[in-house]
Amino acid sequence: MLDLYDRRIVASLNSKYIDSKLAIDTLALALKKHSPKPGLLLHSDQGSQFASQEFTAYCKENAIVQSMSRAGCPYDNAAMERFYNTFKNEYICRYYFKTDEELNLGTQDYVFVWYNYTRPHSYNGGIPPSRVRFR
Repeated sequence: MLDLYDRRIVASLNSKYIDSKLAIDTLALALKKHSPKPGLLLHSDQGSQFASQEFTAYCKENAIVQSMSRAGCPYDNAAMERFYNTFKNEYICRYYFKTDEELNLGTQDYVFVWYNYTRPHSYNGGIPPSRVRFR
C-alpha cells in the first residue's frame, strides 16, 4: 500500500494468493502502523480482492472510503503500478529466492529500508519518501 502524498510504501505483504485475505491483512498492517484519521480514502483497481464483501466490510468497519479505478483505465492506479515496475526491475528480477521466507525478508528490506529511506524519487524532487516534509 502506497501513500500518494510522498510515494512511501506504508504496508507490504506477500502471499501465494492475491485474495481478500491478503488485501485485508495488508490494510490492517497499514492501519496498525500509521493510525490514520477516519475517512481515509483508499484507492485501488477493481480486483476481486478489493471488491469482495469481506474487504468492503473491513473498510466500512474502519471508516475507510473506497475509491476504485474505472474498468480498463490504467492511469487511475499508475502510482502503484510504477512502484511494482521499480520493485520488479530493481529487486525481484535481480535475485533468485530459494524460499518464501527469503523472498519475504528481502521484500521487507527493499521496501522499508532502501525504497522508503534511501532511494531518490523523481516525484519528490530526488528525495526519498521518508525525508519529505509536509507541504
